[in-house]
Amino acid sequence: MPTFQCKLGSADGRVIDREFEASSRELLQASLEEQGFHVFQIQKRPFQFLKSKGAGWGGRRFLSFNQEFLVLLKAGLPILQTLDALLERHEGGAARQVLQEVREDIRGGNSVSESFAKFPHFFPLLYVASIKAGERTGDLPVTLSRYIEYQKRVEAIKAKVKNASFYPAMLSFAVIAVLVFLLVYVVPSFTSIYSDANVDLPLITVFVMSLADWVIAALPFFVPLLIAVVPLLRWFLQSEKGGLIADRLILRVPFLGNLAREYALLSFCRTLGTTLLSGIPVVEALKMSRGTLNNRILELAMVQAIQRVEEGENIGQAFEGSGIFPGLALRMIAVGEKGGALAQMLEDVAAFYESEVERRLDRMTTLVEPIMMASMGLLIGGVVVAMYIPIFQLGGVVAG
Repeated sequence: MPTFQCKLGSADGRVIDREFEASSRELLQASLEEQGFHVFQIQKRPFQFLKSKGAGWGGRRFLSFNQEFLVLLKAGLPILQTLDALLERHEGGAARQVLQEVREDIRGGNSVSESFAKFPHFFPLLYVASIKAGERTGDLPVTLSRYIEYQKRVEAIKAKVKNASFYPAMLSFAVIAVLVFLLVYVVPSFTSIYSDANVDLPLITVFVMSLADWVIAALPFFVPLLIAVVPLLRWFLQSEKGGLIADRLILRVPFLGNLAREYALLSFCRTLGTTLLSGIPVVEALKMSRGTLNNRILELAMVQAIQRVEEGENIGQAFEGSGIFPGLALRMIAVGEKGGALAQMLEDVAAFYESEVERRLDRMTTLVEPIMMASMGLLIGGVVVAMYIPIFQLGGVVAG
């Protein structure tokens, strides 16, 4: 997501300059105003498409950090000693520096959540809110345990999505690489042989030879063009208009659109259920969970639903008006809200969509792999056969 440089006024009269990641300027401004900040300026950092991803740690490393953090808290260590023990396990790098600054901040009198909130690249908003709720209720280990369980489930479904997309991506790369090799290096050798032989060539052979000539001629221009297009495409997708177009197209793609929607609802419901179990008020929990939809179209619809909840409408009706929840999920959420077990029902909805996502991923893998293997065989085999047909014809003439 793009990064925005923000100039804010806090409730105690301080002026704060801070960076935030958000899907769009409008969503970020709404979120900051909901948190009680007065927004003076929001400016998107330029040339982000040329820069690598910002500092932070991956999901697995963050999970490991939280597990160690929880063990030390359960052992009864004071927070400063806990941070000292965590620092011993970080030999260097940005993570160690952040933990040192967090330790000094807590030593100066700030709470753990306030100190973590200063480093959004390392400690997500949902995590900070969970820590804050644990501090407020006095059961930080319980809240942290609940967040770790949530994180494990999120990482597990992310791993399944990555694994399902890895094999098709590798096959696509292999097909393209082999085809380019054949057209650039193999086909020209046959072209010179057939030119010297001065024979009539089949149409398919002529087509492959012409394609090879075109690829060889276009390659010096295509590679620089590709190098230029990639950062421009990243810039377009990170822009607000480009992101909206891309997110809308994703939702409309057959099969993949439903998969993306179910994955978004799975993440949202699981996050909302976790925040509610942590004791965070409903409206605040909805605002925190909105970003996990990871789709600007769905997020904008959720903003309108949250506004209706703030106006007094119940959650089930607000979600129904958003148009992003299927009927089954709406009925389950309505039952949970009426029965006072909304958080648990959201967990059940998330579990249902998790099974649906897994089923779709399995179906996609089952269908895509043989289709891609067959396509790979037809394309590569077609090129080879096209170049050998004239040799077979010449052999038949000689034998005759």
